[in-house]
Amino acid sequence: MSSGDAGPEQGRRFCVLSWEQVRRLDSILGESVPVHGRGNFPTLSVQPRQIVQVVRARLEERGVVVRDVKLNGSAASHVLHQDTGLGYKDLDLIFGLSLTDDRAFRLVKDVVLDSLLEFLPPGVSRERITALTLKEAYVQKLVKVCNDTDRWSLISLSNNTGKNVELKFVDSLRRQFEFSVDSFQIGLDSLLLFDRCSETAMSESFHPTVLGESMYGDFAEALGHLRGRTIATRSPEEIRGGGLLKYCHLLVRGFCPASETQMKTLQRYMCSRFFIDFPDIGEQQRKLEAYLQNHFVGMEHKRYECLMMLWRVVDESTVCLMGHERRQTLALISALALRVLAEQNAIPAVSSNVTCYYQPAPYVRDVNFSNYYVARVHSPMHRSSSSYQTWLPCS
Repeated sequence: MSSGDAGPEQGRRFCVLSWEQVRRLDSILGESVPVHGRGNFPTLSVQPRQIVQVVRARLEERGVVVRDVKLNGSAASHVLHQDTGLGYKDLDLIFGLSLTDDRAFRLVKDVVLDSLLEFLPPGVSRERITALTLKEAYVQKLVKVCNDTDRWSLISLSNNTGKNVELKFVDSLRRQFEFSVDSFQIGLDSLLLFDRCSETAMSESFHPTVLGESMYGDFAEALGHLRGRTIATRSPEEIRGGGLLKYCHLLVRGFCPASETQMKTLQRYMCSRFFIDFPDIGEQQRKLEAYLQNHFVGMEHKRYECLMMLWRVVDESTVCLMGHERRQTLALISALALRVLAEQNAIPAVSSNVTCYYQPAPYVRDVNFSNYYVARVHSPMHRSSSSYQTWLPCS
């Protein structure tokens, strides 16, 4: 459903949520999420609806007009269809506002950090706690993007299980989704207004109208992809990292491409953009390790499968690298995959006639990978019966 005089094409982007979807949204907004402090700082208990209300009120006190607040990402997808098999991890909250200059960016950061004081447990002295102290204690990630097409900032609050509360402040953002199944945004303003103004509890016959939007374009089509576990996207070269890791993640979680032929072509664009954004082998390692750490909490057994899928896609679709760079990346993925097996005590037995020898791996910076031996074994990633070199960590 669209508002105003928007045309039919624009109107297909929107849909009014059902009562069951509104209930799930209300439950997510009321869930207490721990924000873990570093060192001696206590854990904060934060409800998404509370932090939205506090941050919004403080921004408006400072003269900043907040256009709207939306739930984004996997949590929004979960609200619309809870049986995706993906669940949700981060709570992505988007504040629409104007970021005209550096002062506006600093103001937003200061307001968020100042808002954290309200969530400190009783008995904690607030007088000597500075904004810098709060940032060091509770902020996992702080991002600022300011160029001709994108003006936004991100403040991610720490959670030891990877379920971060992420506050994103957006003036403009050209690309707001990776795949159709994570393209949804849900407006929160009507529900939060209902919280403040209604003395009657929500029910099926009495609840606010909540609007969902698909940044992919067609809401019904994107929701059909979510329900049918279908992978669809466009112009992956516009996505940071090309959407490559999310693509492999979706594949191992049982999602299938809408078009195998088209996706083979898109895979090449994914790989090209990934290696543009992460050209150095050390950067690739850090990105892969962070992705595995953050996206497989409670499903650690899927990490190996995801790395195997990534190996296949990179092997089949990478056309932008020199031969030695491509082999280096494939060796890195193999090393990480075998480390995952080692962590799960699942490394397959190697026959006694395997030839091993020590060799340094200077491209891997992790101290746990300071030495390697090379074992010629049958590749679990290769379609043929030929052997390849697998990097295995030494004991």
